[in-house]
Amino acid sequence: MSTAASEEEAQANEAGALAPGPSPSPGRPPRPARGTELALTIDSLAYGGAGVARIDGYVVFVQGGMPGDRLRARVGKAKRGYAEARATEILEPGPDRIAPVAEHPGAPWQVLRYERQLEVKQAQVLEALTRLGGLDGVEVDPIVPAAETWRYRNKLEYSFGFDDDGRVICGFHAPGRWDQIVEVRDCLLASEAANAARERVVAWCRSQGFIPYDRGTGVGTLRNLVVREGRRTGQLQVRLVTAPVTLDPAELAAAAACDGVLWTRSAAAGETTAGGDTKLISGSDYLDEEIGGIRVRISPQAFFQTNTEMAERLYEIAIDRAQLSGFERVYDLYCGIGTIGLLMATRAAELWGLEVVPEAVADAIANASLNEIEGVHFFAGDVRLALRELVDRAGRPDVVVIDPPRAGLSQKIVRRIIEAGPRRIVYVSCNPTTLAPNAAQLVEAGYRLGSVQPVDMFPQTPHIECVAVLERKG
Repeated sequence: MSTAASEEEAQANEAGALAPGPSPSPGRPPRPARGTELALTIDSLAYGGAGVARIDGYVVFVQGGMPGDRLRARVGKAKRGYAEARATEILEPGPDRIAPVAEHPGAPWQVLRYERQLEVKQAQVLEALTRLGGLDGVEVDPIVPAAETWRYRNKLEYSFGFDDDGRVICGFHAPGRWDQIVEVRDCLLASEAANAARERVVAWCRSQGFIPYDRGTGVGTLRNLVVREGRRTGQLQVRLVTAPVTLDPAELAAAAACDGVLWTRSAAAGETTAGGDTKLISGSDYLDEEIGGIRVRISPQAFFQTNTEMAERLYEIAIDRAQLSGFERVYDLYCGIGTIGLLMATRAAELWGLEVVPEAVADAIANASLNEIEGVHFFAGDVRLALRELVDRAGRPDVVVIDPPRAGLSQKIVRRIIEAGPRRIVYVSCNPTTLAPNAAQLVEAGYRLGSVQPVDMFPQTPHIECVAVLERKG
């Protein structure tokens, strides 16, 4: 099985585990053939955003379906236990369905009333911890709503393609399609200034006669465009990703007219903005931002939460629940550019950060110096391999802060954290379905799970962020 297929199966399994409702009826359930059109009623939403419908107990996950919808859906994949389909016609909208605002992909839940979005996300956090984690007595605090439900992202990655008339366009992939791009003219997830920067670069690319890169033939120039914004500083950075070709950097810089303009040449087989050979062609190679009272510098490929305003709220919650008194040794695992750690450092005796990406560690060290924060130490290393060495060097932590990728922590990394023996663990999660088994493993090892705080970082989408605290018993 390919990696992509494995990821699809994992996502379907996650969604299936969090599909509320009765189990399939005994015996072999009916399995619709690929391409079949079904008339369905959506009961609920699974984790990941698909609507859940059932035919005699057989589960059908419907992209584009919202609770209460009566619709038609075309089956794309059918397994023994479930099928995946895409809505083709809404026959009767559900009570919480509203008219879409954005004419582009990237906001799949925009047709669901915002208050209902919040209710679903909160319920899914509880569902994950109880059903996937097998945890009893879980308390989930009321979800923190987003400060802004539109134009909240500080970073967006766009792809290039052709429209039906052969014109070069820039936008997002059509849902479920790697080979079809939907043009974006006013992205409602980005600010007006970020939209204008994108349009300037796209207009210049057209004027040069560049065409989108074709992964099948290897012909073409344009791969991706990354636009980042300092929401508090107003700085704009664009990074054009192309095939290994030649272009005029000075002309690109003049057309983009941003605080930082970068050019990445990539020969990667797949579509990705990571890697490649990146060159600064104008302005600064980092972006300045302010968060929680400190100023941070972000390298082009470093991770930074894409909703600045809600990241600040998320970090406030994490700091509050760390309950620092000024005497603790804190580990910040997956520290990135050091944001959470630096905000905690002024409330602790010492902070040690660990991050696998060397460029992000360099940013973290620079950010500590920029803000004149002392007692902090950042190192490059894989948490799985480097945590024991860190304990030997720094001593056992009192508090561990974890902000892992979507995949969460492997069982081995959780065991390493248990070995380190922190009194308190603050787990910042972007995926409750991986938080759940991690929390269960920690509870089994003698930690108690406190209340969990969801935060809506990504309105109009099914993504969920939350903060969980686990304290060692005794």
